[in-house]
Amino acid sequence: MGNLAIKVENLGKMYHIGGPQEAYSTFRDAITRTVSAPFKRTYDLLRGQAYGAAGLKEEIWALKDVSFEVKHGEVVGIIGHNGAGKSTLLKILSRITEPTAGYADIYGRVGALLEVGTGFHPELTGRENVYLNGAILGMSRNDINLKFNEIVEFAGVEKFIDTPVKHYSSGMGLRLGFSVAAHLEPEILVVDEVLAVGDAQFQKKCLGKMSDVASEGRTVLFVSHNMGAVQSLCQRCIWLNEGVVVDEGQTEHIVSSYLNSSISAAMDQSYEDIQTAPGNDRIRVKRVRVIPSEGDTNKPITMVTPLKLEFEYWNLKPDTYLNLSLYVYSPDGALAFNTAPVHDAEWLTKPYPQGLFRSVCYVPGYLLNSGIYHVKVLFVEDQARIICQLDDVLVFDVAEAPEARGVATWFGRWPGSVHPKLEWKTKELFLHNNID
Repeated sequence: MGNLAIKVENLGKMYHIGGPQEAYSTFRDAITRTVSAPFKRTYDLLRGQAYGAAGLKEEIWALKDVSFEVKHGEVVGIIGHNGAGKSTLLKILSRITEPTAGYADIYGRVGALLEVGTGFHPELTGRENVYLNGAILGMSRNDINLKFNEIVEFAGVEKFIDTPVKHYSSGMGLRLGFSVAAHLEPEILVVDEVLAVGDAQFQKKCLGKMSDVASEGRTVLFVSHNMGAVQSLCQRCIWLNEGVVVDEGQTEHIVSSYLNSSISAAMDQSYEDIQTAPGNDRIRVKRVRVIPSEGDTNKPITMVTPLKLEFEYWNLKPDTYLNLSLYVYSPDGALAFNTAPVHDAEWLTKPYPQGLFRSVCYVPGYLLNSGIYHVKVLFVEDQARIICQLDDVLVFDVAEAPEARGVATWFGRWPGSVHPKLEWKTKELFLHNNID
């Protein structure tokens, strides 16, 4: 066990959904339930309410029979779609929640950043929260003093360090939370997808800091949908799907398999029942699809194919000033482009009534490079507030096209998320025999 940082064996986490929710209870209530449990069980059986019968809670396994090991100094990525069990796993490893089955042994002090402002008390100032988190990690006041200025400078919150955290923006809370977790020298650093909240410059700083942490021989567990960040940072990867480990191994191989599997998920999805369709009490999605602009869905999509990204959705609140924002991610998980209907003159300044709508984004040919692309859609109110977000709502594959290269010989995939057809001209300025 000397070289092990984490050992997970047959780990499982089960939740109950549906049924009546239990209220908080007193010690007296607990004793009463223990004494009356056998009688209640008999009563439930007589009424036909045994475990699994209609009307009782349904079991959902967020994790099931998960086993793996992480050595000291390893940087391991954990990938998978939303709901795969990634965050549940990290919460168990961080001792925030207990497993239902199996066990997870941790050999070292853990610093976790699972949500914006994790571990922060909103009524305390930034300064007080830094010392509080350091104490929780087992550091002395002198140790925290030595790191304090570095933490604050990295987070960029010098002017607000003595302001209560409840007044921080989400970005400020994120920056300070990450800075505390990274600088107070935990032996194992656990980071969830919260880095996606920061701007590009801060994400770059975070990735650099995690690289520094790894180079110092500490262990990093990194959950992200950004496959580029996972590939650049992690030597090894664990792929989760529906709470089960699909595969683990060398990062390039696992990421490639994960991306290739996604293509079957979503090129045309319909949801006829408004009650169960993806969304919330403001927006429900009826149908999403990717179709070639020519309309021939039997032809493969290539680099030269114009596309339509089509969204049908119910707006459930009348008089909503609504627009969509699409994030299209490239095969390596980087953002290829973001677009919104800022030139849609009909609805840009017009409130949406309740009803069913269709929005279509037209993507020209000769824009996207080859590979598998993922689309995230945000429904935005008043061009400012996100009222609904759906990740990986569309997934589609763009195939190679020799005509996009302009040459018959293919020398491999060109780098980059996009491969636009740009105009070039070459002009001879001097004859060869005039050059000295």
